[in-house]
Amino acid sequence: MSITSLDGKRFAEMIVKGANSLSANAKYVDALNVFPVPDGDTGTNMNLSMTSGAKEVKNNVQEHIGKVGNSLAKGLLMGARGNSGVILSQLFRGFAKSIENKALINSEEFANALEAGVGTAYKAVMKPVEGTILTVAKDAAKGAVQSAKQNEDILKVMEDTIREAKASLNRTPELLPVLKEVGVVDSGGQGLVFVYEGFLAELKGEDLPNTPASHPTMDEMVNAEHHKSVQGHISTEDITFGYCTEFMVKFEEDKLADSPFSEEEFREHLSHYGDSLLVVSDDEIVKVHIHSEQPGECLNYGQKFGSLIKIKIDNMRQQHEAIIGETHTPLHVEKTEAPKKEAFGVVAIAMGAGIRDMFTSIGARSVIEGGQTMNPSTEDIVAAIKDANAETVIILPNNKNIIMAAQQAAEVVEENVIVIPAKTVPQGISALLSFNPSLSPEENEANMAEAIGHVKTGQITYAVRDTHIEGLTIETGDFMGIEEGKITVKHTDKVQAAKDLLGSMMDEDSEILTIIYGEETSEEEVAELTAYCEEKFEDAEVEVHNGKQPLYSFIFSIE
Repeated sequence: MSITSLDGKRFAEMIVKGANSLSANAKYVDALNVFPVPDGDTGTNMNLSMTSGAKEVKNNVQEHIGKVGNSLAKGLLMGARGNSGVILSQLFRGFAKSIENKALINSEEFANALEAGVGTAYKAVMKPVEGTILTVAKDAAKGAVQSAKQNEDILKVMEDTIREAKASLNRTPELLPVLKEVGVVDSGGQGLVFVYEGFLAELKGEDLPNTPASHPTMDEMVNAEHHKSVQGHISTEDITFGYCTEFMVKFEEDKLADSPFSEEEFREHLSHYGDSLLVVSDDEIVKVHIHSEQPGECLNYGQKFGSLIKIKIDNMRQQHEAIIGETHTPLHVEKTEAPKKEAFGVVAIAMGAGIRDMFTSIGARSVIEGGQTMNPSTEDIVAAIKDANAETVIILPNNKNIIMAAQQAAEVVEENVIVIPAKTVPQGISALLSFNPSLSPEENEANMAEAIGHVKTGQITYAVRDTHIEGLTIETGDFMGIEEGKITVKHTDKVQAAKDLLGSMMDEDSEILTIIYGEETSEEEVAELTAYCEEKFEDAEVEVHNGKQPLYSFIFSIE
């Protein structure tokens, strides 16, 4: 059987089977997250994202493949969860853009669309890291392009695409030290392979296997629970250009008369101010993304061609760890009433009724339930932005795996949205306490971004598997102390683990220690730890709150 052209209906069937393949293996992908914290969610996030895309496709099946591609991109965009889901959405956003005007595509056009998706995904990530889903997608697309030069059969091209994807996946441990340390492949890359295997099964007219039998067993591949964010392996000193600068210029005829716009010249001029440059333009606007030490100079140059809109500048030295993190239960958004449009509305993301109440008590307009194992989608965040009913909406993700989805939500709404790159609940609270409604959006963004650097975060959680990582041998049921995202202590006793962690985090400059205890922590354990802290750290003020959060027995904020 040879397939020389692909229409919208056949492509829609491929998408549905790709989503089903990923869904059937989502837990397997989750388990490839190798950092031993019980929040493995790459498979879950990719599954929910792909399911959203497939649902949109099923509602818009037609012969025109370009229109089906646009439906897929829309569904993925609005359903994207976590960094893995956002990257997946960008892969197919670029794919869809490449074929949007085509009713049918041949093997070469299919391969080129895969390659276009890779370009879009790389541009979406502020500092791409090799050894991730990005690498697997890139190598797979290269294999597809090479195959299409020799084959008109799309089925053959898909086979070659998967072969290269699997080879690339097997190389990921050589590119990411944390993968090699525990002996697994990249979870996001594995998720993409499952999607592609669904595509191939549909082209062959075959059923999906009931289990991932062609892959190593769980015990062979997994020694720990959750994949450490690869950005944790990049030191702040590696960031040469510290400000992620994004803005759009709306062209104005009078300015263009004096300074005619050329995208090539515009890009060349801005390239002198930094790296990771992305310039996209049409007849009305130009959108810019650049990492620079001189964001003001970039903005000034843009103003030569029109008016500035949607300006966003992030200090990447404070957020350099932000990237690479079954049935969906709609996330509940708790919000206060907004009868009239306010100047500001703050939306926080957190798990635990107590933590939710803490955010609302200090000024959050609404709190989306979401965290390590339950990342909100782009659509959830968009809904919260709309409900905030404010001229400027400030988002506090409070989790590194949610930052990218929040930034994507900010791009698809008309409201002015500022995403503060808070990676923990303490950082989010510190940022919100620095918010001042009498200041401008730009001043608040600067102050809140600065505030997240003034607080240290500690967490106590438990291990669900035996593992050896970061110099510690951890057994199932051990309590682990995590300082700023890195495991530093472990103990069989919950309170003793907390004492050991605080002993390493508290110093003579520590003035305020806030203890937020979780839903599985007893009053006796809280009382014991509180008494210890008041005696041990007598110069620090100790505050205690019942956060009612899952997963984490204690969350510590030290200022």
